[in-house]
Amino acid sequence: MLPSALPTIRERPLSSVPSLVRPETPPDYTRSTEQYDVFISHASEDKDEVARPLAAALHEHGLKVWYDEFTLRIGDSLRRKIDEGLANSRVGLVILSPTFLGKGWTNHELDGIVTRSVTGDQVLLPIWHKLSKQEVIAYSPSLADKLARNTATHTVQEIAAEIAELISAS
Repeated sequence: MLPSALPTIRERPLSSVPSLVRPETPPDYTRSTEQYDVFISHASEDKDEVARPLAAALHEHGLKVWYDEFTLRIGDSLRRKIDEGLANSRVGLVILSPTFLGKGWTNHELDGIVTRSVTGDQVLLPIWHKLSKQEVIAYSPSLADKLARNTATHTVQEIAAEIAELISAS
């Protein structure tokens, strides 16, 4: 017995493929307008030693702090929440460290803070952690020009008190 002829191929429109079918309107997303005094940008490797204690100390001084552990919830879009925090903060606090310099997310945050500081919409406050001035200059001469605090010479509590004083005076 001879095999029968192959069936004719009939192309279906892509919209009929279930994995490609999407609702006609995207889900509603409302941008938060919640305002913050300080946005803390840091590498996760610096969380235990500097970022978390600094966020807690700033909070104890009565400041409203955008810090990932205070703000992010399960299911949140990282990019959206970070962009909202950057857009709605008066001060961008950047904890510069060797690990910070090589990460994508931290550089995205730094780009946003620098952009807002150049336009006068935000104050950039750098904290150097385990970095020398030469290392900061090699990474970004313009960041090295900003007066910074160094965790080698100031405690987290001293840095938080100075930031709180600066914000309350403005």
